[in-house]
Amino acid sequence: MLSSTIENQNTTQEPLEEPRMVTRDLSLFYGPKQALKNIDASLTANAITALIGPSGCGKSTFLRCLNRMNDLIEAVTITGEVLLDGQNLYSKGIDVVALRQRIGMVFQKPNPFAMSIFDNVAFGPRLRGVRGKSELAEIVENSLQDAALWDEVKDELKKSAFSLSGGQQQRLCIARTLATKPEVLLMDEPCSALDPISTLKVEELMRELRGQYTIVIVTHNMQQAARVSDNTGFFLMGELIEMDASSRIFTDPHDKRTEDYITGRFG
Repeated sequence: MLSSTIENQNTTQEPLEEPRMVTRDLSLFYGPKQALKNIDASLTANAITALIGPSGCGKSTFLRCLNRMNDLIEAVTITGEVLLDGQNLYSKGIDVVALRQRIGMVFQKPNPFAMSIFDNVAFGPRLRGVRGKSELAEIVENSLQDAALWDEVKDELKKSAFSLSGGQQQRLCIARTLATKPEVLLMDEPCSALDPISTLKVEELMRELRGQYTIVIVTHNMQQAARVSDNTGFFLMGELIEMDASSRIFTDPHDKRTEDYITGRFG
């Protein structure tokens, strides 16, 4: 299996006890087709949870349920609960805009806005009503520092975000998300479009951020999941087969289907 990878990482040996988010009996349907089947999951606070599984298994769909991004898709029906600090995010009266500030998302491909580096990061705070130049400048600097990008762009903040490399654009998108002060950070295959050096930088960044945020990452790369995550969940055909400490998932999984997947027998 991936035991050699695990042994070289500072992976949590035991899942932390306190979950920040919990899903209960979560199911999702695209019209008559069921894409998620009764998912019960706990997402640990201040840790990285990786979601793995073959293409089309439901891991990205599950991720988008966590901040109600699937609400934007027609003919979607969702049942069950998604709890953040005990509050059901699918209850009536939930402010979805405010929710997505609390639970930010970084997408598979970098998607900077057609504006300057500074204005990309300041976009969210301005929507929240921040107008003071000094306050915005402080938020932008702190967010770029947290995204490990400040030293590379501090003298080029007025330049277009499109002048950055792909890896820098992805870290800019992370900084833009951090500027809204989220509590949970969702990342949908954030390194799949990046070169190995940029991937390494984003992985290092994730490890640095996990003490401040609850992070959930979808990845098709099992080595990446082993390198960066504390806990791992394996999805297959819309079901969560098991979720446990990454050290156990990759060396001694409980379910044979998990073992078959991580050893390359299918997927």
